Amino acid sequence: MSESTGGTRARIQAVALELFTEQGYEKTSLREIAERLGVTKAALYYHFKSKDDIVNSFVSDRIERLDKMVARAQEQPRDAAGRRRLIEEYADEIFGGHSYRVMRFFEQNQTVLKSLTAGQMLRDRMMQLADILAGDDESPTNRVRAVLALFAVHSSWFAVRGPDIGEEQRRRVALDVAFELLDRNAADGTTPG
Repeated sequence: MSESTGGTRARIQAVALELFTEQGYEKTSLREIAERLGVTKAALYYHFKSKDDIVNSFVSDRIERLDKMVARAQEQPRDAAGRRRLIEEYADEIFGGHSYRVMRFFEQNQTVLKSLTAGQMLRDRMMQLADILAGDDESPTNRVRAVLALFAVHSSWFAVRGPDIGEEQRRRVALDVAFELLDRNAADGTTPG
């Protein structure tokens, strides 16, 4: 893929995500995306044949990053320090780039995510991360805490609001809650640490 093609693809993703978040997925047409980009519908079709293709593309990009994260985490010790490193890396993923817009899109368009294959793939990656965070103990309490540690990070975009809350403060609050959940597993003796 050439630099200009990659740049065009990224611009289409960004504009589509913006419109999907503003208007909703169902109410946004490819024509509107093309108009906002200042290109013809045919030019848009060159890169993406449908709205589903656009959504699948940014979900696929995220899945690729999560796959790399899972692979790195699987090579690390599953001790308290390893769990903290993994949740910090996950926070870097959520708070970096345009992940915030993707998370807002998912929050506002749950039915779209559920209906796409990429949505199931994303859920599978989240469960892989939770498995690593949970460690060797598969008790229900331990599993729920591991999943909630991940949700603490991405839900902070929606739960921690206000004009005086900056991105770093939001990230810190999210990590504090995630660490508390993971440390509780270790304190309860449910996870080797």
